[in-house]
Amino acid sequence: MTSLDKPTSETDQPHPTDRQSAGGRHAAQQDAASKAVTEAALFEAFGGVRGMVETVLPGLLFVTIFTINKDLHISAIAALAVSLALVAVRLIRRDTVKHAFSGVFGVAFGVVFAMMTGNAKDFYLPGMLYTLGLAVAYLGTAAAGVPLIGLILGPVFKENLSWRTRNPGRKKAYTKASYAWGLILLTKCAILFPLYWWADTTQFGWVLIALKIPPFLLAVYLTWVFLAKAPPPIDVFAEMEAEEKAAEQAEKDHKAEQAAAALRNPEA
Repeated sequence: MTSLDKPTSETDQPHPTDRQSAGGRHAAQQDAASKAVTEAALFEAFGGVRGMVETVLPGLLFVTIFTINKDLHISAIAALAVSLALVAVRLIRRDTVKHAFSGVFGVAFGVVFAMMTGNAKDFYLPGMLYTLGLAVAYLGTAAAGVPLIGLILGPVFKENLSWRTRNPGRKKAYTKASYAWGLILLTKCAILFPLYWWADTTQFGWVLIALKIPPFLLAVYLTWVFLAKAPPPIDVFAEMEAEEKAAEQAEKDHKAEQAAAALRNPEA
């Protein structure tokens, strides 16, 4: 009897426990890959560490200079100058400039407000109003079933709006994340707006700087938690490419059939 004819022993057969452990490892690998993709997408969408620096630095420079010399004009010009410098660095390095440009616009509006009123605290007012509007937008769109965070992250995950009708698990995660963003930003506004009226410019500026990053990091973390537990995104771009290739192949097959038919019936 050859080795091929010999019955396989029990030790040669995969044990059910081995199969289960292999399946568990595969699921764990898929889960880790999904979390890594989610982390990378969030990092790209919200600008990462560099984006946070570009968000904080102009305001930090403004309040630092104003704390030292109480000069509104010098503080405002310095904040605007550093914002423009950050954009210039990105342009020179050919990096994406959307986060830096948004910072420039925010600083520019703040400078205009402060210069018009002569009140240094008004440098922060446009940003506060923007934060309040964003909080309302997150909560309103989540309640309406079109969560804003899904509109922001959908293109980043290459799923566009497929989550609305084809992926209810992700829609639920985006809705939870949008509520989280809205409530966090609304809480931030509930702290800042009373201080805008009661605190002096220096105190208010330092409190605002202190509240720049922690609420943002909390919102991003909760978004990551919700999406990491959600089903994977549907890559609509890959689907479109597959459909185009299928259509091209069908066209080639059709032409080949026509050519073959012409060869079989030369008189036709």
